[in-house]
Amino acid sequence: MMEEKHITWHEGSVIKQDREKIKGHKGAVLWFTGLSGSGKSTIAAELENVLHAAGAHTYRLDGDNVRHGLNSDLGFSDGDRVENIRRVGEVSRLFVDAGLITLTAFISPFQKDREMVRSLFNEGEFIEIYVKASLEACEKRDPKGLYAKARKGKIHQFTGIDSPYEPPTAPHLVLDTEKLTIEEAVQLIVSYLQKHKYLKN
Repeated sequence: MMEEKHITWHEGSVIKQDREKIKGHKGAVLWFTGLSGSGKSTIAAELENVLHAAGAHTYRLDGDNVRHGLNSDLGFSDGDRVENIRRVGEVSRLFVDAGLITLTAFISPFQKDREMVRSLFNEGEFIEIYVKASLEACEKRDPKGLYAKARKGKIHQFTGIDSPYEPPTAPHLVLDTEKLTIEEAVQLIVSYLQKHKYLKN
């Protein structure tokens, strides 16, 4: 029998809305999903530059970066991928509670995992952004040489090759990076944030 855990959530008198008021904008997570090489990290990094220059309080969580620390104990099995996304979701929830605009760039290939993360947030706090590019385009770009390694069998369980990617069914934004420049993609996101009152115009 599992030992009972005596754990209680301690609410403070300073709440998310108080933090947002100081920052001058809403807290939310922008969840970038797409194949490796689709442009997630590049768009998220440029968006962070633009938002920061505009005075917004941001933090960016990148798939490779968190595996250097927070998730350094995880591999790429289906189970580890679920845990990877779960942890990132929980960290993102803390950042959003702090009033930050949080940018996450993760392949997050499975719909059920993205729905799990979505369930952690209140209405309007989770913005799913599908960075769309064909497998052929991503393989042609292959900025890290990962597709080439996967094709040679040097990497296993690689999304798009021997592990599936499930595109979002109802994302808030779709950014087709075979048609959009990085600047155009970033502007579409900024316009969305302004239109929906996450940012002041």
